[in-house]
Amino acid sequence: MSKKREFQTEVAKLLDIVINSLYSEKHIFLRELISNASDACDKLKYWALTNPDVAKTSGNFKILIKPDEKEQTLTISDNGIGMNEDDLINHIGTIAKSGTADFVNNAKDNGSVVELIGQFGVGFYSAFMVAKKVEIITRKAGEEQAYKWESDGLGGYEISKAKRDSNGTDIKLWLKDDAKDFTDTVYLRHVIRTYSDHIDYPIVLDLGKAGEETVNTASALWTRNKADITDEQYKEFYRHISKNFDDPWLTLHFKAEGSIEYNALLYIPTNAPYDLFQPDRQQSLKLYVNKVFISDKVEGLMPAYLRFVKGVIDSSDLPLNISREMLQQNALLAKIRQGTVSRLLKELQKRAKDYDDYLKFWKAFGVAFKEGIYEDFSNREEVAALSLFASTNDSDKLTTLDEYISRAKPEQKAIYYITGDDVPTLRNNPQLEAFKEKGIEVLLLTDPIDEFWTQTLPTYKTFAVKHISQADMDLKIERKDQKADEGNLKKLTDFMTELFKAEVGKVEISEKLTKSPAALNVAEGQMSIHLERLMRNHQQQTAFASTRILEINPYHPLIIKLSEMISDSQNQPQVEEVSRLILDQAKIAEGEAVSDPSFFAEKMSAYLLKGI
Repeated sequence: MSKKREFQTEVAKLLDIVINSLYSEKHIFLRELISNASDACDKLKYWALTNPDVAKTSGNFKILIKPDEKEQTLTISDNGIGMNEDDLINHIGTIAKSGTADFVNNAKDNGSVVELIGQFGVGFYSAFMVAKKVEIITRKAGEEQAYKWESDGLGGYEISKAKRDSNGTDIKLWLKDDAKDFTDTVYLRHVIRTYSDHIDYPIVLDLGKAGEETVNTASALWTRNKADITDEQYKEFYRHISKNFDDPWLTLHFKAEGSIEYNALLYIPTNAPYDLFQPDRQQSLKLYVNKVFISDKVEGLMPAYLRFVKGVIDSSDLPLNISREMLQQNALLAKIRQGTVSRLLKELQKRAKDYDDYLKFWKAFGVAFKEGIYEDFSNREEVAALSLFASTNDSDKLTTLDEYISRAKPEQKAIYYITGDDVPTLRNNPQLEAFKEKGIEVLLLTDPIDEFWTQTLPTYKTFAVKHISQADMDLKIERKDQKADEGNLKKLTDFMTELFKAEVGKVEISEKLTKSPAALNVAEGQMSIHLERLMRNHQQQTAFASTRILEINPYHPLIIKLSEMISDSQNQPQVEEVSRLILDQAKIAEGEAVSDPSFFAEKMSAYLLKGI
């Protein structure tokens, strides 16, 4: 007896998007279903290492493609791990782990749904581009009962008990009228060779009375000689393992020899995945031992800051029956990791010579990549050298640390930086005024990770890495304009210190300001204002909040005027109002919220009105 079930709301929306938006890319469904069949064989092959009985009825692994021109159907079969009823509900009926809702939301505003569908792991649903009905008959390895899943892709799906002689899955498609090409064996052969030639299992085409034909080369692409692999084959293998539809930005294929031997085929995508910064994001490398798939969840195979790297690593030196727990502790994995990271960084160094090309990588993955300065002690300087930063340099181009050093002043011994929420705001930060006046370049750092790597990279080459508040250069500017009277300045700073005691630790005179009346700073060695704000925004405790310092410019006409007014008690209310506005302006320049927005708006409007 069959059980009628409804699709999740998001799945119904997804099917509508797939059917209507991917129609021009109909052939991708075959690649997706063949890839799924290959994965099913991989899983059973690995499971059979420790449970040999589960695959005893399977025979040699293969993927069978059976077209039927008379019935207008196409069947894709495998003898892999198969599914039971729960698997069908969890992985076909709901796509519970595939981020469907996110996919649907992104697809609404994204012109290239083809790229999105792969990112969210919903390739099975591409079958409905060509099929008016889909039927799955499947039996899980180690179990006796088979099940049938069927749907027209509109209302819902039905699951019922079925019969299948052995484990594996048959997916039968009743083709739409405009998809009849997919019963043509000549066309099928072309599509399979173009998009699935890299699959490591025979893809067999059923030719009816003419017998069967193995269409693909059925050899692991990463074990073949680079000279024998075309660019298109590399791209299709990338799409197979990444489930993406873009082209890779970088392809790196090499064989390591020495104390440990392994083959590696690695890719850096062109586009960042939607979950790049999700805490539970899994690594993207597949580990094989002698072409036997072991796991795609091996922690430590690739450092977290390179989590966007896709690909395969295959070693003959690891034991075939190694457990995942043993893998985490295996010293050979550490050597593989060291070798692959080293090769990747060297390849990035080559690509970085073309700024425009490298900028594509940086825009997609730069924020994650910079985490390596903080995390990867052994490669810290190499990662730092490959990182790009905005700066106060006149050029619109991002800069490297080496380029920054090449422009440094002869007496300069440090790389200076400032952190904040965005580059335009930082460019106008009053604390930069003296640096601009002296022609000293400053890095403008706006990513959360910048607050941390700058603390773990005290020096780069011979240069210290310092926040501008720690500058030990002579930043005093030669001034010929009028300066406030020292005595009056003392009265003003004392007055402001008392007035702002709840918000500011102290008020000081600064010789580093040129245009602004005041600026906010923190005491040396304390948490930056930006970092404190980040922690506050993430509900982190700020028990060690920094002591704010309000620095005032003794040459600014507004400060001079206030210092002259401070001696007359009748002026105190106005001095207090203007002082509060000056503090609020300093806060705004730092990206901080003003203490009393109503007061700020009212008084600013009043003084503007007086001015005009």
